[in-house]
Amino acid sequence: MKAMILAAGLGNRMRPLTLYKPKPLLEVGGKALIVWHIEKLKNIGVTEIIINSAWLADVLIGTLGDGSQFGVTIRWTREDQGLETAGGIINALPLLGAEPFILVNGDVWTTFDFASLLDVNLDDDLAHLVFVANPEQHPNGDFTLADGRAYTFDQQQQGENLTFSGVSIIHPKMFDGLENGKRPLAPLLKQGMSDGRVSAEKMQSAWVDVGTPERLTALDLQIRQGQHN
Repeated sequence: MKAMILAAGLGNRMRPLTLYKPKPLLEVGGKALIVWHIEKLKNIGVTEIIINSAWLADVLIGTLGDGSQFGVTIRWTREDQGLETAGGIINALPLLGAEPFILVNGDVWTTFDFASLLDVNLDDDLAHLVFVANPEQHPNGDFTLADGRAYTFDQQQQGENLTFSGVSIIHPKMFDGLENGKRPLAPLLKQGMSDGRVSAEKMQSAWVDVGTPERLTALDLQIRQGQHN
């Protein structure tokens, strides 16, 4: 199985930290956010990783290179202007191939064991999403989880409203017939849910959306104090 890490965002909320360093290279616990993901993927035997780049791409690519320093193979895509999530994936499809792949947001941090993703069988589904309890900055959540399936709020009243963690398994068929260009992923996920083709689970692990300098600093301190072993 291959994996894709989304790393092309501008990191506007993290400024001034991201003026000269792309957000995925910001460090917590003495290690870049994106390196935590790369090492977790390698540990479960996923060694072919595609990473998209846009903002400060030369810095990102220059730091991580071909992945050999981590024991993986990194293949890069460049976006002249950020294509958003789905657009970035569509642009990378020639490298991803025809089989389901692991998708990880480059700006989250988690102790979730990616190994369980290898056991996910999509069958006719287009995606399997990993949810988390709603963080305080996002109290209403994104979707509803009920009996191992993901639903939009419009679809499902019963169940638990949760936040998408940015960790998922995606089938390339989700993008069939879509042209290259700027496009978010959320509408495609919602369409998949409406069609009954998205499964989900709730992780019990530590998870942080490292979206602000304050959350970056807090997470760094927690890791250094051993709170997330």
